[in-house]
Parts: sequence; C-alpha cells; structure tokens
Amino acid sequence: MHQLRLFFTALQFFTRLPIPAWVGFEAAWLNQASRYFPLVGVVVAALTAAVYVAAAWLLPAPLAVLISTAAGIYATGAFHEDGFADMCDGFGGGMTPARVLEIMKDSRIGAYGAIGTVCVLGLKCAALAQLPPLAAIGALFVAHPLSRLLAASLIWRMEYARAEGKAKPLAQTMRGGEFAIAAASALATIAAVLAAGWLAPAAVGAGAFAAIAATIWLARMFARRIGGYTGDCLGAVQQVAEVTIYLGVLATLGRGAFAS
Repeated sequence: MHQLRLFFTALQFFTRLPIPAWVGFEAAWLNQASRYFPLVGVVVAALTAAVYVAAAWLLPAPLAVLISTAAGIYATGAFHEDGFADMCDGFGGGMTPARVLEIMKDSRIGAYGAIGTVCVLGLKCAALAQLPPLAAIGALFVAHPLSRLLAASLIWRMEYARAEGKAKPLAQTMRGGEFAIAAASALATIAAVLAAGWLAPAAVGAGAFAAIAATIWLARMFARRIGGYTGDCLGAVQQVAEVTIYLGVLATLGRGAFAS
C-alpha cells in the first residue's frame, strides 16, 4: 500500500491526472516518489498512444501525432517542456553559474527557450509522423519511460545545484535500490514492446544509445556550468532523451533523404 501511495504521489507531482482521495499526502513521500518516475511515463505513453490510435482511424498520421502530442502536453501540464525551455534560456544566456540559475528561475520565456521548444516539438512530431503506426506506438512506450529513467539518473548520480526549487522535494539522494525499481519498470515496458513486435531490437537499441549519449553530454554540461542539476535540467533531459529515441528508431528504418 505504501508503494502504491508513492506511485500516486509521483503521478500527482508529474502530471495533472486525478488520483484517488484515499491516497492522502505526506511531504516525505516526495523524497521517495522518483523511483516511479518511469512508471508515470508508462501512463503517459498509454494515454498518448490511445489518442494516437483513435485519431489515426480518421486522420492522416501527421495530424494524429499532433493531437497525441497535445494530449501528452495537457496531461503533464507541459511540466517537462517548461523545464526544457528554462534550461535553454539559462544555458544560452547565462555566462556564470549564478546567472544561469537566475535566468532559469525566471518564469518568462526568452528567445533561446522559444526557439528550443519549437525545435524539440517539431522534431518529435516529424519523427513520429514518419514511423509506421505500430512502430510509432512502440516508440511512445519506449521513449516515455526510458527518458524519465534517464532524467532520474541525474538524481541518482548528481548533486542538486540549488538550495530550493521545484525539484527540491525529489532532490534527495536516490539510492541504488530505488533506481533499480525505476529501471525495472522502464525495462519491463521495453521488453513488452519487443515481445509485441512493435519495434525491432535494433531500433530500440539505436534509440536507447542516442538517448544515453545525449544524457551523458547534458549531465557533463550541467556539472561544468552549474555544478549539478535543477528541476529544469531534469525536464530538459526528459525532452531531449525522448526526441533522440524517436530519431534513433527512425534512423534504423532506412528512410534517410539520400536512401534509395
């Protein structure tokens, strides 16, 4: 029952989806809820995939993808997109660690954030629209939990860079056992996608490799520039990892512009 409460706490923190009233709330639960971050991704994947399937029965793939993406943004309250935009503004316009953190804390969006958000959403929708329907559904179920697992890896391995912030409740040290729980939910979902035949192992491997490489690059940049991570950095990792998974999967299908 305690683990179920932790899952619902994570669902409440990372999405705007309703949770049962009996769950209640304790601040201490937030410190343990990050273990279910990838499982929240499974819920978001299920929602976006259902919307995609429903829309695709009546509309072309690009429109179905746009509607599905909009549903995902609404379900999560643009939580991760907002973090990505703030990260773009902070690291694009800040020259010192203090200035980077100050810009990221500003609720206003600047040129870097606006351009970055347009680019990442455009890449996400364009990549999914080029995938066959079953591959697109499989990519959603791989990308949402895996990208959140990679974001959680920053909590596990890095220090929080602020004294306070929206991720501070989750910024306690994540133990190896907690990360193992997070990894198990992501890996189980990927195994189900492979068993269903929605994606080939090579496609999953290419997407995972691209996402891990992007996460390592971002983590090193965060450590060098601000000495750790913030909640905005977690959102940025989730968004970048998600889109690189879609691109990695698409790259294995031989649909390059110069492909014969």
